[in-house]
This record gives sequence, structure tokens and C-alpha cells, in this order.
Amino acid sequence: MRLPSNPLPRIGILGGMGPMASADFVVKLVQATPAKSDQEHFTTTLDSTPQIPDRPSAIEGHGADPLPAMLDVLKHLEAAGCSLLAMPCNTAHYWYQQLSAGTRLPIVHIADAAAAWLREAAPCAKRVGILGTAVTCRLGIYSARLGNEWEWVYPGDEEFARFITPAIVAIKSGDLVTGRALFLEAVNRMAEKGVDAIVLACTEIPLVLKQADVPVPAVDSTEALARQTVAVAQAMYKNQQAASSI
Repeated sequence: MRLPSNPLPRIGILGGMGPMASADFVVKLVQATPAKSDQEHFTTTLDSTPQIPDRPSAIEGHGADPLPAMLDVLKHLEAAGCSLLAMPCNTAHYWYQQLSAGTRLPIVHIADAAAAWLREAAPCAKRVGILGTAVTCRLGIYSARLGNEWEWVYPGDEEFARFITPAIVAIKSGDLVTGRALFLEAVNRMAEKGVDAIVLACTEIPLVLKQADVPVPAVDSTEALARQTVAVAQAMYKNQQAASSI
């Protein structure tokens, strides 16, 4: 049976980095969509490819380059008829420019999404903490994209070694209890630095922490990306409808 045509843009998701975070993004994408029925939701195609080489290892120079595998996934998403793309992995945005150059589709940037959340939820924030992988912080993925609108505050080497890196490893291995305990300590350490808000800049973190666990406004980067992706898809749909009415 032939399915009826759906004029809504198809959202492509470059996932698998990690698999649980990708699943969390799909749930948040649905929750962010102002739909009153099944038919009003966006069509989505999730390519969850956990075999994409580890991003931090590649950046640190002792792992395979993940870019070819990510570009291959983008081609699959293009072939599936997607109109825009999202990557629920903060560290993967290190390759954002190369990925954008390798596809004709727009890719929603996770830092842009977090910035939109910050401006809305914490308009008076000046000092913003970034909790993410060591390479995400060291490379300044957020500051490189967003500039000096905020003063960026990062964990120290000891915090990465004792809490953040082991927490990410624990969550990826399925040990959410350990991951949560370690990230709670990392959040407390960040709050002691006098930040006005904290970006949960690793999509594993929102799997174990919520706003109630953070003493200052917290940006769930997964949910922020979902909201921004829906907003871009809605704008594309409205433009498409306007063009067809001419």
C-alpha cells in the first residue's frame, strides 16, 4: 500500500554517538514538537551507527578518524529523503565544517541550540560552565562557535580525571548509577566556581542529571538541540507552504 505523501520535512539524525543518547534525542524531538496527533509529527530517520570511531580518541591522535564514517551516514540520510540533519553528540561538532561541506543539507549546530536556550532561560547569565568531554572543552567547541557573548568556565584537569571522564565511560557501559554520582560531584565543583548557568555539553549527561540536580540554570544540550531542530524544520515547512501558494 502506498503511504500518503507528507509535506513535512524529514529530519535526519546522525546517531550512535552514543546509542542511548541518540534514543534520548528522538524522545526529546517528539516532546518538542507541538503536535496534536500522530500525523502532525515530523518524519524522522535515525541512523544509529555505534561503530563510528571514538571522537575524543581521534582528536587526541590515538584513534581512527571518524569523519569518513560520519560522511557515509550523511549520504544514507540524504538518500532517505531528509531535509535537515542533527547530531546529538557535542564532540562530533569538531567536524561540523567538514560535514557541512560534505552534504547539501543544513546541519543544526548544537552550540547554537544551547545559546538559544541560555538567552531564554538565563538571560542575565554572564559566567557559563561547560561540562563535557575533555576535548570538547579544550578545543572550545562552544566558544569557537559562539564567541565571547558569555565568559566560559571549564573543569580542571583533576575534575576531568576523577569525575567527568570516568562518568562518561560508566554511562556508555550502562552503569548509570556510577555515572550519575560522578556527574553530581562534577556539577558541585562547577557551581563552586561561581557560574551563573551550566551547559551539560555531553549528550550522556542528561541521561543521568536533570535541572533539579543542578543548583543553577542547566542547559540540556540534547533537549536544546531537539527544540532547535524542530524550530528549523517548522520554518522550512512554512517557507515551503508559502512558496507553493505563489
